[in-house]
Amino acid sequence: MIYNFRLVSDEVDNFKREIKIDADMTFLDLKNAICDAVGYDKNQMCSFFLCDNSWEKEREITLEDMGSDSDQDVWLMDETIISDYVEDEGQRLMFTFDYLTDRSFFIEMKEMITGKNLKDPVCTLALGQAPAQFIDIDEYEAKMEAKAAASVEDLDEEFYGSDEFNEDEFDAEGFDEMTFDEKY
Repeated sequence: MIYNFRLVSDEVDNFKREIKIDADMTFLDLKNAICDAVGYDKNQMCSFFLCDNSWEKEREITLEDMGSDSDQDVWLMDETIISDYVEDEGQRLMFTFDYLTDRSFFIEMKEMITGKNLKDPVCTLALGQAPAQFIDIDEYEAKMEAKAAASVEDLDEEFYGSDEFNEDEFDAEGFDEMTFDEKY
């Protein structure tokens, strides 16, 4: 079976990659295919995260065991078969390629192609320039501060609605007629 994954970035609007890979390959094979498709160094620390429908991280599949002292199991890319954890179209993952700034690609499994196999993964769609694999931390923080400031500036008086009170918009049905002072 072949899985078709779509990658997007929240840093670059016009960036998109699609990678087809055999479902019985490992997450290491998928990582290498992603790195090849975006021109990243394959020797850098990175992780996949299986996510829920709201992009909340649920399980990490990492490149190397970092010697965690916890009782949690560790899933390594070179030992973990994709089809053991990705089973449905629409399933979401994150590929964190920059731990320092927690930068990631958002990945969705778009299509399962049954009855076919692939010897090697292949990038079938490449749109836009991938974000830089590494970014200067000061530059990154400045960019995030500017983005936050811009979003605050976008909140004008229309965001909060009208200052005028319209009694018709207030539905008093179900409210007790007593005032706050009378109750307390």
